[in-house]
Amino acid sequence: MVGYSAVFVGLNEAWYKDYPRSSFQVFNDSREWLQMDKVGHAWTAYSVARGTAAVWRWSGVNGKHKADALGAASALTYLTIIEVLDAHSAKWGWSWADVGANLSGTGLYLGQQLAWKEQRIGFKFSSAPKNFPADLRQRGNDLFGASFPQRLLKDYNAQTYWLSANFKSFFPKSKVPAWLNVAVGYGAEGMWGGFGNKAVNDAGIVTFDRTDIARVRQWYLSPDVDFTKIKTGKKWVRTILFAANALKMPAPALGYSNGRWRLHPLQF
Repeated sequence: MVGYSAVFVGLNEAWYKDYPRSSFQVFNDSREWLQMDKVGHAWTAYSVARGTAAVWRWSGVNGKHKADALGAASALTYLTIIEVLDAHSAKWGWSWADVGANLSGTGLYLGQQLAWKEQRIGFKFSSAPKNFPADLRQRGNDLFGASFPQRLLKDYNAQTYWLSANFKSFFPKSKVPAWLNVAVGYGAEGMWGGFGNKAVNDAGIVTFDRTDIARVRQWYLSPDVDFTKIKTGKKWVRTILFAANALKMPAPALGYSNGRWRLHPLQF
């Protein structure tokens, strides 16, 4: 409960405090940010379900898949509360697209536990926030924040989300290391607004126009590590490795974007 409360206080500081409250409203944001925020919702749902299920097991919850079901329920409850906060913010609203993304992330976790009793396909996150160009610095600060923690959370241009499959789990007779994964990533860049790179105020005056910057999707293929497959006899090390498995390890990647292939020596 204390952890949940701390998270909501942090979210209020990062997202809600600068915007007025409103009555319940619905907002269709399914086409915002090239769907990067929706993938982020799915990753959050997956990660919270995975983490809270582990806490339920640690607390002594027994029975077939009971902890997994409680973890999934905890994730959906947490994210639904956030959606209610959005619904009462003048800046946002209740988003059925968000709800669908939350369900898909939770389903990815619970479905694998029911089918395989393990997470053969991990859902991972990486981010590499960069300094904004001088002509976009104010816009970037307004949208994504000026501090590193704010940009880590808000700057969709810097984020990549990965589905990371463990090779050995699918091919147990292979001789590859048990920790070796193959990951497919999705990212995007050139986004200086939710729906486009142009902003108009309530008076109809254009306050920002960088429609010259292309908004492009990015796809990646990269090796990865399943940290939970690294053997250790120390519980505290296993806990750290379990937590680290929410993140994609930086590694070389083959990228595809805007009709072109590119080799990235180190992709975050």
